[in-house]
Amino acid sequence: MAREREPLIGLTLYHLFKWSIVSPMLHGYFQGRIYGAEQVPRLGPFVLVSNHASDFDPVLASSAVRRPVAYMAKQELFQVPVLATLIRWYGAYPVNRGAADRSAIRAALNSLEQGWATGVFLQGTRTPDGRVSDPKPGAALIAQKAQVPLLPICLWGTEAIVSKGKYLPKRTPVTIRIGALIPPPKAGDRAELMAVTQRCADEINALHELGR
Repeated sequence: MAREREPLIGLTLYHLFKWSIVSPMLHGYFQGRIYGAEQVPRLGPFVLVSNHASDFDPVLASSAVRRPVAYMAKQELFQVPVLATLIRWYGAYPVNRGAADRSAIRAALNSLEQGWATGVFLQGTRTPDGRVSDPKPGAALIAQKAQVPLLPICLWGTEAIVSKGKYLPKRTPVTIRIGALIPPPKAGDRAELMAVTQRCADEINALHELGR
């Protein structure tokens, strides 16, 4: 039976990191705006699905939903003793790039069993404009196997944070919009998985169109 909340150590590290670094950066440096935070379940696992345009996206999304969110991280990071312990506590789970799909799904399901909200970028890779143009069914598959809802999140403006040739993040406005929960697919056939995936993409892109 799945836990209702993530482990206490993960929650503690989340709040320490959020209030000391992430929230001041989001609301101060990036003039952050957050809409729809009331849509986020306070208890129980769910799959957070979002667009992706910056390396800052995971921590900004997690701060906005007011809960720790577990994201995949490359296997090599878990070979560094102290770092491995810290990122595990923070919810990260290792993925072997050689077998990314299977290992990612198993690891994500395990994190959901532990009560984490688990984050998946709907397109898998960063896009230059922050829109989702080629959504992948991985998030829907994870939600179907775990029978947990999907929560669409749109990060607007993060593609401008890092400029080519610059070492410091650019001070640019960022807006995060949170949509309504989407039920998981009832069956694992490709047609239903893609239908739910497209629904998530349409919701994220509609939120993106609202702009600042």
